[in-house]
Amino acid sequence: MNEPINIHEAKTQLSKLLSRVALGEEFTIANRGVPVAKLVPYHPSKDESEKPTAWLTLRVPGRLTNQIYISDDFNELDKEMMGLFYGEE
Repeated sequence: MNEPINIHEAKTQLSKLLSRVALGEEFTIANRGVPVAKLVPYHPSKDESEKPTAWLTLRVPGRLTNQIYISDDFNELDKEMMGLFYGEE
C-alpha cells in the first residue's frame, strides 16, 4: 500500500486516483496525517451483481403510452404571459 494521501491532494487528484484504483491500487486518505478512509476497488456482492442498477436499465420506447397526456398547446404562451414578458398590463 502507498503512503497516505492528504485530503486536499485526494480532492484535486480524484480522477487520477480513481483510474489507478480501477487498475487494482489502494490508497489511504489522511486528515493531518491521521488515516480516515481507504480508497479500494469496488467489487459488487453477489446480491448486487444480480440486480441491474437504475442507470443500467434499458430505455423502452412507448413504455408510458396511454399513461400520460401532453396538451397540443403545452408549448404556447397565452396573451397574459406574453404581456408579462414585455412589461404590458
